[in-house]
Amino acid sequence: MPPEVFYQAKIMMKKSNHPPQSDFQIRCRKLGHQISFDYCRKESSPLPCPKTLDCWHEYFFVEDFFKKKLTAKQWEESFAHPIKPKTDTLLDLIENAQKKKEPRES
Repeated sequence: MPPEVFYQAKIMMKKSNHPPQSDFQIRCRKLGHQISFDYCRKESSPLPCPKTLDCWHEYFFVEDFFKKKLTAKQWEESFAHPIKPKTDTLLDLIENAQKKKEPRES
């Protein structure tokens, strides 16, 4: 969707208690392409993506939506932990790859 169309759609959409219809999509910061809310709410099957609150708060009351849908344990598993920045995740991946490459002592 071109940016100007996206912006117009955002203006026209009133913030509500209900998620947008599945044909409304935003750019996923994690995957890098357009996705609907339906994907985000089940990304970590059956739990939502941890970034969902941050990504969708402009479009509807996403926190209220999930507080009604999730149990306290599911909420905790989904949103209570801080999200690692991409740089930290990349550094962890590099470190793990380097450890695998190191020769093992016999």
